[in-house]
Amino acid sequence: MVLGATGSIGTQALEVADRLGLDVGGIAARRISPQLVDLAERYPQAAVVAVDHPAGHDLPAWFGVRLATGVEALDAMAATPGAVVVNGVVGCAGLRPSLAALAAGNRLALANKESLVAGGGLVLEAARAGGGAIVPVDSEHSAIEQCLVGEPGGIARLILTASGGPLRGRSAAEMEAVTVEEALAHPTWDMGPRITVDSATMMNKALEVVEAHHLFGVGYPAIDVIIHPQSVIHSMVEFVDGSVKAQMGEPDMRVPIQYAITGARRRPGTTPPLDLSGRALSFETPDREAFPCLELGYEAGRRGGIAPAVLNAADEVAVAAFLEGRIGFAGIARLVGSVLERTPDRVPGSVADVLDADGEARRLAAELLPT
Repeated sequence: MVLGATGSIGTQALEVADRLGLDVGGIAARRISPQLVDLAERYPQAAVVAVDHPAGHDLPAWFGVRLATGVEALDAMAATPGAVVVNGVVGCAGLRPSLAALAAGNRLALANKESLVAGGGLVLEAARAGGGAIVPVDSEHSAIEQCLVGEPGGIARLILTASGGPLRGRSAAEMEAVTVEEALAHPTWDMGPRITVDSATMMNKALEVVEAHHLFGVGYPAIDVIIHPQSVIHSMVEFVDGSVKAQMGEPDMRVPIQYAITGARRRPGTTPPLDLSGRALSFETPDREAFPCLELGYEAGRRGGIAPAVLNAADEVAVAAFLEGRIGFAGIARLVGSVLERTPDRVPGSVADVLDADGEARRLAAELLPT
């Protein structure tokens, strides 16, 4: 089952499935688009979900598939017995299908950040209660997962690597004048606007720190971030005896996607072999003054409860405002910090609580924007 089938993760997951000869039982997207119609034709055996499509408007019968609509249909697809569920849905809309997949005992190949950032406690409880397994798709978390294979314990530190984004090396003062074009000029990855700006602010790494805490049960003091511009080492684990394991490879999201889909069973891939001959690898300590979003992530993680959901929601509003020219680049962190500061702590007990916190944070962020 591929949720978010028309997005970057979804299309690469389908490419991996095709190459491995795996059956695709379902494809889901937010709405019907020419791309979704093409996928329905390509996978005539697959169920199709268009979450926002008006009920009663079926795909043409010659596709040989049934169209279901609404969030309940997305949850039902995720809960298909015995399925491997790739969750590439964008935003908090991905939380419900993550819970449904885990409650049904399925393996969840998770690329939806909000599931763990906003609803980490709920997701872990669903996995415990239903017997489902979470396998991360993000390259950093997949790297840590791979480094932990065969290790019974003794973790001293998780080390998440970061490319440094397009603004690596700039001072805090220089961040005030960063343009949209500069923030979107990522040196390594081709991504959507929000995640590219999040890379520029290092908010993406802040969110990954929260995810790593939930995925691996490691406290925030033992989760570090290091700048590695070459993006060859995808993350590392340091053990109590001083040994460090690193997972390496050329930057290619199909590698962690395949690892998650196959349940860690190694299969031939398409990524070229890694050649380290004559190749220098460098590492730097993040400048937390120039990139204050990183510290905001640690703060939200330590607070727990709804704070990470608030962090994510406020960041989405702030990034959109930056892209629209309403605030400057440095204003992203200031706005997110203001929203966090004004939000009282509480623990979400349901998806509705998470969505309420998300909505409240968005409204507050909008109110704090300059008119």
